[in-house]
Amino acid sequence: MKFNLQHKDQASKARAGRILTDHGEIQTPIFMPVGTAGSVKAVHQRELTYDIKAQIILGNTYHLYLRPGLQVLEAAGGLHKFMGWTGPILTDSGGYQVFSLADSRKITEEGVMFQSHIDGSRHHFSPESVMDVQRSIGADIIMAFDECTPYPCEWNYAKTSLALTQRWLGRCKQRFDTTEGKYGYQQALFPIVQGSTYKDLRQDAARFVADQDMEGNAIGGLSVGEPAELMYEMTDLVTDLLPKEKPRYLMGVGTPANILEAIGLGIDMFDCVMPTRNARNGMLFTTEGIINIRNEKWKADFSPIDTGFPSHVSSFYTRAYLRHLTISKEMLAAQIASIHNLSFYLWLVAQAREHIIKGDFLPWKNAMVEKVGRRL
Repeated sequence: MKFNLQHKDQASKARAGRILTDHGEIQTPIFMPVGTAGSVKAVHQRELTYDIKAQIILGNTYHLYLRPGLQVLEAAGGLHKFMGWTGPILTDSGGYQVFSLADSRKITEEGVMFQSHIDGSRHHFSPESVMDVQRSIGADIIMAFDECTPYPCEWNYAKTSLALTQRWLGRCKQRFDTTEGKYGYQQALFPIVQGSTYKDLRQDAARFVADQDMEGNAIGGLSVGEPAELMYEMTDLVTDLLPKEKPRYLMGVGTPANILEAIGLGIDMFDCVMPTRNARNGMLFTTEGIINIRNEKWKADFSPIDTGFPSHVSSFYTRAYLRHLTISKEMLAAQIASIHNLSFYLWLVAQAREHIIKGDFLPWKNAMVEKVGRRL
């Protein structure tokens, strides 16, 4: 994997770059649709490519390990071939999912014992096994195994957890460096900066990760319930310390406004379930603000969903029709809303890139943050 930093904004820390992988090019800043179990919910791969214009998607190690399982994925030739996606893929390590199973997992120095949410069967993840699993899945970018601390948590807990994450990173790196990919293309390993919302821990974590000299770096443990301003403060702190010549990935973020603010703080890559999850519940992100399509006010609104950006579903279907489908619990509602929201997210980060290159990112960002965050 190679990263070329192409443009820097003079009035903020925003950057425009290009990531080259064996499965294609990614222009940053970029948003990655979440395909947890080998599928971006309610969206065909063809729509991801031609309508949404996704450049990279995300898969989840925990879910793919449980279903369909490594035997099926390896027999298929990896996740790309299994799901029919020819572009780049990133997999998270499963750490967030495992640690969210607070009542059914046990953390030790060796790793984590957990119970499947599907059938209650017991499994063990270690830094080494998670590297092996992600080799079998075959993503272009894979993540180190870490502990994601809850918010809030005590400083002592966060410090102990961070030390464990750093020891695990050493083991992940050792396993990664002594194994090869299984499908004839290269994989890149990203370490993850943890440290909860404590300034000293985040700084120590960022310096430690920077010293590993990996191909890219991630920031985890944010957008887990803390106020947005605290998330921005921690992000700003960390991007000052991470190497400028490597891509920076803020995990699990977020709203359109969150993404725009984080781009201004020097983040290059994002993922979040919000555009698809909220779509299935009738919440639409638009160029003018947020729409709850279930509201009565849209019942006889025969204007297009959103003509502010180029999207077929957004300009073809009306708000009244989408409301009718949503209230009627028609499956097409989830498809239209998901494609709309993801198309908007990908358009938004592409616009951010254009304004970084043009040199007027900051005023554009400030105006857009106000627009995309208001309720219509």
